[in-house]
Amino acid sequence: MACKAGVGLLALAQPVEAKIIYTPAHIGIGLGSAYLDLNHDGINDFSINTISSDYHRLSVILFVHPSQPSNGAMVSSHGYAAALKGGRKVGPHSPFNGSAYVNMAWWTNLSSRGSRSGGPWAGANKKAYLGLKFVVKGKVHYGWVRIRMTHDLYGIITGYAYETIPNKPIYTWPLRKTDDVEESNFGPGASLTNPIPDVPQPASLGMLALGAQGVPLWRRKESALEGN
Repeated sequence: MACKAGVGLLALAQPVEAKIIYTPAHIGIGLGSAYLDLNHDGINDFSINTISSDYHRLSVILFVHPSQPSNGAMVSSHGYAAALKGGRKVGPHSPFNGSAYVNMAWWTNLSSRGSRSGGPWAGANKKAYLGLKFVVKGKVHYGWVRIRMTHDLYGIITGYAYETIPNKPIYTWPLRKTDDVEESNFGPGASLTNPIPDVPQPASLGMLALGAQGVPLWRRKESALEGN
């Protein structure tokens, strides 16, 4: 009996493997709202919105809105939603803002003087990651959304991912010339499968993505980026 108990304790002591769920996408961001369900549970976690106003002059704002009170977007030192490069850590010590909306970029028509734009996400052909935290069954998880901007305020969501282990950081992947997902991009020791989302997602970005198939990524060891 003691031997069996010892084996049981040894099994419980084994480290939990990290599991990243990645969903490829090709979703346009334009006027209106795009809803994001990171873990495909039927609950919208965030929306990415573009709104315009013609009060005195035309102005357009791109922002991210946490759909749940405990969710948040990673921010820069200026309070904007941070445009992260590849290899950046998104985790418990990252700065997050859980307000009603977090600005990403803005554009204003100055009539005869032309127009102006600003914010970390402004600029055509810009590629970056939006770091996110969200709550599932009372526990915090971290994830990201990869976006390629096609205009100062419009772009395409090319994929999103989250870490299934609560409170465990996730790293953004290296940004490549192409946004196509290839197995070689996931690093050594990775295995890919094609699970079906737990529930249908009629109002989420996951369902709007062609096929909306999440790709789970198992990592046996901590990413080499852990040391960065």
